[in-house]
Amino acid sequence: MSVNLAKGQSVSLQKSTGESLTVVRMGLGWKAAARRGLFGRRTKEVDLDASALLYAEKTPSDVVFFQHLVSNDGSVRHTGDNVVGGVGAGGDDESILVDLARVPVHITQIVFTVSSYTGQTFQEVENAHCRLVDETNGKELARYELAGGGAHTGQIMAKVVREGSGWQMTAIGAPAKARTFQDMLPDIAPFL
Repeated sequence: MSVNLAKGQSVSLQKSTGESLTVVRMGLGWKAAARRGLFGRRTKEVDLDASALLYAEKTPSDVVFFQHLVSNDGSVRHTGDNVVGGVGAGGDDESILVDLARVPVHITQIVFTVSSYTGQTFQEVENAHCRLVDETNGKELARYELAGGGAHTGQIMAKVVREGSGWQMTAIGAPAKARTFQDMLPDIAPFL
């Protein structure tokens, strides 16, 4: 059963049997919102980008995004850039796979961000979500909806934090003015 996360809410990434998850997928889905124009409703393509920033405590260590698809250690992998979105209700347009068992021990947290590379605001996006899936069985564990749009171009979605021998996910949902993950670094700092 999936948990719909509210801003700031956390969920443990333990299986119901008590075992730790091994491979999770952070999926991002979106669709360009239709806008009323002179000749009816139309949409403009929106290029959102998912990124995963790996931190050793509060120090950036690595990043996975559309120009660096695999972390240096190979534990985190982006499945590829989607420049238009709109795969459909509930589906993922971009995904980042995290092999939790392979994440180096010095990495204590992974922050997932979304940025509008083409510069449109989240007011021009609908049906946007971020979700965590147990990749071993395809079950959705948690979902965070990007409700209400907003006049921002970036979003700090969630983070996965090492807790003892397991991991915990926290929904952040903080807006940012950003076209790339680099633009969001100052906004991420308070959430580390």
